[in-house]
Amino acid sequence: MALRIIFMGTPDFSVPTLRALVDAGHKIAAVYTQPPRPGGRRGLDLQKSPVHQAAELLGIPILTPVNFKAEQDRAEFKAFNADVAVVVAYGLLLPETILNGTRLGCYNGHASLLPRWRGAAPIQRAIMAGDTETGMMVMQMEKGLDTGPVALTAKVAIGPNMTAGELHDSLMLAGARLMREAMLKLEDGDLPLTPQSDECVLYAAKIDKAETRINFSWSSQDVHNHIRGLSPFPGAWFEMQIGGKAERVKVLETELASGMGEAGSVLDGDLTIACGSGAVRLVRLQKAGGKPMSAQDFLRGTPVAVGTRLG
Repeated sequence: MALRIIFMGTPDFSVPTLRALVDAGHKIAAVYTQPPRPGGRRGLDLQKSPVHQAAELLGIPILTPVNFKAEQDRAEFKAFNADVAVVVAYGLLLPETILNGTRLGCYNGHASLLPRWRGAAPIQRAIMAGDTETGMMVMQMEKGLDTGPVALTAKVAIGPNMTAGELHDSLMLAGARLMREAMLKLEDGDLPLTPQSDECVLYAAKIDKAETRINFSWSSQDVHNHIRGLSPFPGAWFEMQIGGKAERVKVLETELASGMGEAGSVLDGDLTIACGSGAVRLVRLQKAGGKPMSAQDFLRGTPVAVGTRLG
């Protein structure tokens, strides 16, 4: 028999898993997602989350509690009499009453190879650290932060120039396939659970705005990893003079290059920039308020002389 599932998720990353569970024939009793947030060009319109929009199209009941502190919200969750809750990037810490509020517990789709990169930003942190492999894991949730036993794993290679956006999309699809398999095994009573190791634990802290500025005094490899780990969002940036005033420019894509000079200085007409050791070539950039563009298009509108120091 199909499972009766409560699905909990918010961003685009969660949507393929929701659809995979529906396609597998499970009954989605309800979808929990973050409440609509101010958005639009002026920030005045309330915008529903991608999961909210997907659930509406699928005709599934939607709930958007701010948290689960109210007894009414906890009671409503339990009243669905679900077999299991599936959680993918929901964005709220779940209290024990919710973790234990279904017959078989809660299962989370997490974008790392646990116990490495527990926490909020595992995709970005893996790339910024120079990891060459990551993956999706389905784990049974418990009170600790991403500490529960692991059921299934799907590994994904991180290419040398892969950005966080590209890795996000690969993991999103891998996670949907993996959760579908996990729920099939759970339905058959054949889902394995392996406790996580207490060794090699790393935490993926939320990205802070203060760490998005590019530091060209780092090695070229570290600069390259930093930029691709923050691309396309929130975006790593440097500052330069444009039209007589300092403006931020995001860098969305780079490649390692040869060259040496004062860190942050422009070495040639292709926007090769000297780092603390080695150099990077800027491939795709975005001015404040503008659209992403190639380095060549950027230079057509904003000439940058060799020797210019990017700050």
